[in-house]
Amino acid sequence: MIKRILLILTVFISTQVYSQNIDIQILRSLNSSRPQPSDNFFKFASNTNNAIILGVPITIGIVGIIKHDDKILKNAYLISAASVINFGVTYSLKYSINRKRPFETYSDIIKKSDGGSPSFPSGHASEAFATATMLSLEYPKWYVIVPSYLWAGSVGYSRMDLGVHYPSDVLGGMIIGAGSAFLTYKANKWLNKVQKKKHELL
Repeated sequence: MIKRILLILTVFISTQVYSQNIDIQILRSLNSSRPQPSDNFFKFASNTNNAIILGVPITIGIVGIIKHDDKILKNAYLISAASVINFGVTYSLKYSINRKRPFETYSDIIKKSDGGSPSFPSGHASEAFATATMLSLEYPKWYVIVPSYLWAGSVGYSRMDLGVHYPSDVLGGMIIGAGSAFLTYKANKWLNKVQKKKHELL
């Protein structure tokens, strides 16, 4: 799985120069120079990101403590771990690639929200998809999966509507976020198997 993610990212990054025209064309169709009624919704969606990625593991952790349930508490730790791993990967790539934001390169792209760090990949999209994927893996019910990905998708789309990210930034963030969560989930499963075998040998 790690090799596949690295291969996808390598191909994705290497084709940035050739896909720049498509990237900016799509962004121009999404980012209006005039205020739109939807802008307020997308600003709200974008601004929920930090509150939700922090609030979800904290809330789950509190529930685990109140119920004295180690499994629920462990889920809170796993969601936090996925977020930390994703943060490290995302910001390492951001400053390694150092891509300028679209509004810095193209004067017709209107910046409607905050956006300070380098553009690729989108931190908001990677954080949202890491949280949504981890929640969906730990609680595989439709009433968790559907709202989680609807929220994450809204956050990702908002970054383009608000003019602070290219579509490729958002797509890269989605892949990195979901990949970080999936690898964290699989690593935990593997560690649990190793520990179980050790107990059986003892």
